[in-house]
Parts: sequence; structure tokens; C-alpha cells
Amino acid sequence: MRHSPAFARLWIGAAISGIGAQLTIVAVGLQIYDISRSTLAVSLVGGIALLPMIVAGIWGGMLADAFDRRAVLIVSAVAGWMSTIALVVLSAVDAAMSSGGSRVEVWPFYVFTTINAVAATITQATRSSVYPRILPTELVSRASALNGIAMGIQLTVGPALAGVLVALIGFPLTFAVDAVLFTAGFLGILTLPKLPPLTATARPGLQSLRDGMAFLKRAPNIRMSFIVDIIAMSFGRPFVLLPAVAATVIGGGPITVGILTAAAAIGTFMTGLFSGPVAHVHRYGIAIGRAITVYGAFILMFGLVIAAMQTGWFGPVGADIAHVNVVALVLAAVALAGTGASDEVSAIFRSTILLVAAPDEMRGRLQGIFTVVVAGGPRIGDLYAGILASLVALWFPPVLGGLMIMALIALLLRIYPAFRAYDARNPTL
Repeated sequence: MRHSPAFARLWIGAAISGIGAQLTIVAVGLQIYDISRSTLAVSLVGGIALLPMIVAGIWGGMLADAFDRRAVLIVSAVAGWMSTIALVVLSAVDAAMSSGGSRVEVWPFYVFTTINAVAATITQATRSSVYPRILPTELVSRASALNGIAMGIQLTVGPALAGVLVALIGFPLTFAVDAVLFTAGFLGILTLPKLPPLTATARPGLQSLRDGMAFLKRAPNIRMSFIVDIIAMSFGRPFVLLPAVAATVIGGGPITVGILTAAAAIGTFMTGLFSGPVAHVHRYGIAIGRAITVYGAFILMFGLVIAAMQTGWFGPVGADIAHVNVVALVLAAVALAGTGASDEVSAIFRSTILLVAAPDEMRGRLQGIFTVVVAGGPRIGDLYAGILASLVALWFPPVLGGLMIMALIALLLRIYPAFRAYDARNPTL
């Protein structure tokens, strides 16, 4: 941050505006439930936005490679800002109508949150591809570590702030707070220097996509960084289980869900905060493999805690916080904090490989693919956990998933020695 004031402004702005983004995610769910009284209606927020987000990640990456990245960021930020303003207006209309006994339709919320998600996806893909242009290579890994700090702050402060603000000032003003916080991110973008393409690149379209996929085929280390993350997220995402775990296994209800969710975010934050040693690590492939192996071990630990509770090793629990099993809650929180910490270690090195090894003209497209992986993997993981929990038991998906992650990572590191040997002092595709 001292070396590059442009990076400092961009990072600070993104961290502040990200709090507002997380605030809106929670507030939209609360408002939709307040209108519809339907959990399914709330779950559709993410489901409807998934396909547009995937398209936006790929398209946004092509835009970032073909045009001035500062200009792409400005346009996507304005689109996101306008969708947030639309939520403010829509929520205000609903508040006015509710006094007369009627409510607005739910579908406009889906429209504006999807636009917001698309804009955020393009912004994220483009912003990450900017880092190597405004920082020297040896500082990119530290920039990736700083992103972990920002994400940890966003995931802890944003949702908590949403609950407090909705209760105190209502939905319209809560969305308005996000619109105000968004200005910090916009100012960070606006003060960037111009970042035009360094080489001639195909315009967004089929040829640009083909070029990106052809490059990925020639880049086994970058490709492997995607594969290992998909494995971790597909078999190690227990968050969809938390409401049932809190209601029937550990006890404590919504408060337990909040504690366990925050535990993972705190693990991410603390790892970013104490990530100075990443500057001295050069064998990124080994570091990623070990981090994801530890991630699998913590997922297994979480599953074993649930299994111990479900097999009657501890006493009965209740859905209110007064009847929570404190020992099980602490152990589960430690396990999820461990997953957040180890995943952040992996993320630091994976994102650095992506930014440093790839040439500048490909960084946008690869960041777009990376965004698709990040968005798609957890949803596959939710599906995996939900199906197996319904067919077997709540403890089964994390126990099996943890074992699968550790076994598959060990196998891949053995099969692909080039990834295991990756050295940041001599980055290779």
C-alpha cells in the first residue's frame, strides 16, 4: 500500500464498498422473506443470478483484456451503483404500500439483485487483473493476502450491520447505506491511471473465448489451480447444513448459525492479517496442496463433531441458545475457523499464480474463469451436501468430503509433479 497509492485507494475502496455489498445480500433476503414468507423465494436470489454471473465472469474477462481496464471498472461500478439505487426506490415503494395493506411484487428484487451480481462479477474479474499493472511482481502475493483481510471484514461486518440496520431504520435506508458505501469503491476506481491493453487482443466474442481456452490448455499449473479449488469447494462446503445442525444437532438456532458462519470469516480475516510470511514462500504448488489438505482435515473434524452429536455421545439440545451444547459449538466453530484460514492460504497462492504466471493480455479472461470457478464450486458443494445429508445423515457429507479432499489432493500432487514443483521465483504456466 505504501509502494502504490493507486493500489491503496483501490483496496480501501473495495473493502468499504464490499461491506455494503454483503449488507445488501442479507437485507434483500430479509426483505423478500418479509414480503413472501417463503424460504424458497429467498433461495431463488442466488439461483436466478448464477447463470448470469457465469456469463458475466467470462464476458467481463474478455472486456478487461480488450479495453482500458479502468474504463471497464467505471462502467461496471456505475451499473452496480444504479441497481443499488433501484433497490432503495423499490424498498421505499414497498414501505409506502405496506401502510395500506399491500406489498410490491418480489420479482423486481430478483432483477435488480441479478444486475448487481453481474456488475460485481465483472468488477471483481477486472479489478484483480489490474494488480500486476500497478504493483511489482514481488508484491502481488501480499496484495492477494490483503484481499483476505478485506473479505474477512466484509463477511463479518456486512451481515451483522444488515440485521442491526433493518431493525433500527428499515429496509430503504439500509439499502441507502450500501449506496453511500459504494462511493468509496467508485472513488478508488476513478483515481486509477488509464490501463489500456499492452498488446493487440481480440474483441469480446467467440474468438476471444477460444484464445482464452487455448491458452488454458497450454497452462497446466494455472489449470491445476482451478481444479484443486473446485475439489475443495465441491466436497467441503458445510454451510447449507448449518440451519439443520443448529436446530437439531448442536442447538442454539439462528444464533448458532451466525456464530459458525462468522467463525469461518474470522479464520479468513486472521490469516490475511498475519500473512506476512507468504512473502518468503516460493514453492506455491506444495503450499496450495498442504493448505487444501488441512482444509479437508478441518471439514472432516466438523463432520466428526456432528457425528458425535447425532450418535448420542452428548446430551439432548434445543433450538434456542439456552439449550445449545457449548462443547460441540466450540469444536464446530474451531473447525470452520480452520477451514476459513486454510482456504485463505490456498487462495493467496492460487491467485498469485494466476496473476503472475499469465501474460497481461490473458489476465482478464483467466480472472473471469476464476470468478466462474469461485461462484460455481460452492453451489455444487451445496448440492452435494444437501443430497447426501437427505439420503444418509447430516454428518455424512463433511466426513466423506473431508476424506475425499485429502485423498484427491494427494493423488493430484503425485500425478502432476510440475505443479508440486512450481517456484514463484521462476513462474511457469
